[in-house]
Amino acid sequence: TLVLPRRPESGISSLVTAGLDTIALRVPAHEVARSLLREAGIPVAAPSANRSGHVSATRAEHVLADLGKAPAFILDAGPTPAGLESTIVACTQETCALLRPGAIAREDIEAVLGGALGSGPAEAAKPSSPGQLESHYAPRAKLRLNATAVREGEALLAFGPDVPEFKGPCVNLSPSGSLREAAANLFSALRALDESGAHTIAVMPIPAEGLGEAINDRLRRAAAPR
Repeated sequence: TLVLPRRPESGISSLVTAGLDTIALRVPAHEVARSLLREAGIPVAAPSANRSGHVSATRAEHVLADLGKAPAFILDAGPTPAGLESTIVACTQETCALLRPGAIAREDIEAVLGGALGSGPAEAAKPSSPGQLESHYAPRAKLRLNATAVREGEALLAFGPDVPEFKGPCVNLSPSGSLREAAANLFSALRALDESGAHTIAVMPIPAEGLGEAINDRLRRAAAPR
């Protein structure tokens, strides 16, 4: 997603831009989404299909669970391939800045730009893009990050082949240690463990490089005080 200056003569409603003088534009890769846009023939304003602050929806059943009968219909094209939301890059200054890490890793964007991405604000009283609130993407259960053991009453969000011995609710994001697989499974795993009834989800350490930056960003915000 590119955050760009909004031209005053654009005719785009301030309701779409949250009253900001910028606009976030995205061209999806999914063929079903692209077909919908072609049929519409106009730009589509598309907020997230989940309750604000809650775990993101990556399957049609997640949307139904969050929004119930509110949508007129749900366009189901299967699970989202990447799992994570888009990477958001602001191109409003001389250099581009990363506002939200996402499904395209920082390193891949920097390789195209030929230089380093700047950094947006870590926290913002008035967010300039989605995903900047301190508490976000949160299940009902609390999260305990970088766990190396599981405590009584907890569920386990595991990663990699070396998982602590545990007989309670457990989902392994990627038994092989693939960050791409972990990203694709993250939100569905959080929802599944939340449904287990555990009061806390212990989260094993996940490397911070590549897509791990975005995964850890989501987990940190999900674990923040609410």
